[in-house]
Amino acid sequence: MKISIVGAGHVGLVTGACFAESGHQVLCVDNDMEKLAPLQKGKIPFYEPGLERLVRKHLKTGRLSFSPSIQEGVRKSGVVFIAVGTPSRPSGEADLSYVEVVSREIAHAMTTYRLIVEKSTVPVETGEWVRRTIRHSLRRKIPFDVASNPEFLREGQAVKDFLQPDRVVIGVESKKAEKILLEVYRPLKTPIVVTDIKSAEIIKHASNSFLSMKISFINAIATLSEKVGADVVKIAEGVGMDKRIGKSFLNAGVGFGGSCFGKDLAAFINIASKAGVDFQLLKEVQRINQHQREGVVRKIEQAVWNLRGKTIGILGLSFKPDTDDLRDAPAIDIIRALQKEGVKVKATDPAAMENAKKFLTGVTFCANAYEVARGVDCLVILTEWRVFKQLHLRKLKSLMAHPVLVDGRNLFDPERMRRLGFRYFSMGRPAISS
Repeated sequence: MKISIVGAGHVGLVTGACFAESGHQVLCVDNDMEKLAPLQKGKIPFYEPGLERLVRKHLKTGRLSFSPSIQEGVRKSGVVFIAVGTPSRPSGEADLSYVEVVSREIAHAMTTYRLIVEKSTVPVETGEWVRRTIRHSLRRKIPFDVASNPEFLREGQAVKDFLQPDRVVIGVESKKAEKILLEVYRPLKTPIVVTDIKSAEIIKHASNSFLSMKISFINAIATLSEKVGADVVKIAEGVGMDKRIGKSFLNAGVGFGGSCFGKDLAAFINIASKAGVDFQLLKEVQRINQHQREGVVRKIEQAVWNLRGKTIGILGLSFKPDTDDLRDAPAIDIIRALQKEGVKVKATDPAAMENAKKFLTGVTFCANAYEVARGVDCLVILTEWRVFKQLHLRKLKSLMAHPVLVDGRNLFDPERMRRLGFRYFSMGRPAISS
């Protein structure tokens, strides 16, 4: 099929490349020429494993191309996906101005029937606004359909998530739109949930809010575990073996970040409020998540006694491994809080160093963990990159001024750290002194 994707950000670019991999003819549209020029040469503007290979592959096969023109995208495609940004306003409400502008431009370019599909994460009732905007912007009466097809792409695993999804959700209001989208996704051979547009829009926010709640729940259990001397890792293992609950998203740590969970949580709370529902449960999820970041700073202070004048090494800056994304990354808040207390900060990350330099000042950025460790009073792990789990711990200890490690992701076994001579502080487990 011939498909256009408006917006070549993380969601749009992954969607376009993976649709091309599925055999479709795809045109990605974006008006940012600084982004578009490298893409046309096969260079992607962010770190996502496997994506650049797909982009380069299908630039060569001819199944993927890029353009700054929405008019060209609409003219060449029967299905137009909207994948533009929906940033948060201070209230938590999603800013849908880009969606509105694109909807109007799509209408101006239409000459025959088109299926317009929301791919961006949007609040319920956005589909109605898209339909109304297109209908009022058409220069003459032209048939069209609007549909919702929320994305469920985890940064760092987005290509796999698209090509091997748990499910695909499509919200439609006509049999014609349903038939087209079923054909679009037929190559993936995956379960497809077909529903109305409003239900599809809520499914995305409900899914991310539930996962956020699961993370905050286990972090609250971690706080309790530390108070009573229990081990949250063993607790999560025992709880997660219950098939009704499952083990995923039960890893205690410094809390969630990134461009999805916090943003979607705030948006869903706002959506509920507008509908007259005070979603207190999700507000508590937010509070617990913020508490985790503040708790890490207190834990570091507990480990080194006084913060002022200390040198602290930070391992991991991105909000999760396998991405360079620093949006709402816990590391940013934690580093800034440490700096306010008079701490000198050294840091490293396998992918996010260049991005971090745009957000952080006064930080000594190092090429690897061993450079960070040299002379520090304490090391702090904030992102569970595999390279950190594979560190030579004896070498690491020999470089540090004091063998103190605060493990915000519970990468290591406390007893092993004790034998190696570390003072080891983790999340939801008793502190270990050598």
